[in-house]
Amino acid sequence: MTVKQLSMPELVDACLELGVSGVGLWREPVQAYGLEETAKLVRDAGLAVTTLCRGGFFTAIDPAERARALDDNRRAVDEAATLGTDTLVLVSGGLPAGSKDLHGARERIADALGELGPYAEERGVRLAIEPLHPMFASDRCVVSTLTQALDLAERFPAHQVGVTVDTYHIWWDDQAPAQIARAGAGGRIHTFQLADWTTPLPEGVLNGRGQIGDGAIDMREWLGYVTAAGYTGAIEVELFNDALWARDGREVLAETAQRFVTHTAG
Repeated sequence: MTVKQLSMPELVDACLELGVSGVGLWREPVQAYGLEETAKLVRDAGLAVTTLCRGGFFTAIDPAERARALDDNRRAVDEAATLGTDTLVLVSGGLPAGSKDLHGARERIADALGELGPYAEERGVRLAIEPLHPMFASDRCVVSTLTQALDLAERFPAHQVGVTVDTYHIWWDDQAPAQIARAGAGGRIHTFQLADWTTPLPEGVLNGRGQIGDGAIDMREWLGYVTAAGYTGAIEVELFNDALWARDGREVLAETAQRFVTHTAG
């Protein structure tokens, strides 16, 4: 999504040119290009698919709507397996229309994980709950902290359910470093993502993720936390940013790769 202006073949070519060895994919562009076609494209290029994003949106109250959500998540698991990634990132969902019941919404997430976890395990896929910044709690994700994400994940085996650590969403939380250690001790850090926090946020806030180094987050500090917690997996950069999307995609990817090196010291 950082360079969504590139077609799938252009993305693969740019990654190879820059020496980027892995890519986290989103379902919509994969479906647009074709699932099997994308799997072959990245496989033939020798690229690892680090994660697939996204599943989730489990908080509906209506039984039919909940059933549709579970069916879609099973498809997402199948897509992840076809692409060769072992991690499906979950954005859990916001409050249903007219509801103010955060606790009930979180319990419905747990119910869904209980159904989806074994299905994913059978296909070699882990579920990674991503806490989103609290400004998204009403409409996108009632899981706002790593503490909340781990409280949900720890109801299930670690090889079924873990968490996504995303700097953009948790950098403000002084409990997050201890929760990263908790997640690492339990083998539940399933992916680590970088994005910076810049202000003022744009109208609508969704596409406000800053380029690495442009904002308030110390990337080396957060890399230190996940490394100390034992994480050795891929590090993703995920930027939702209209200004970046308006630029040449290869230029943005090259800049992002350089920023990664500069701001993580490796």
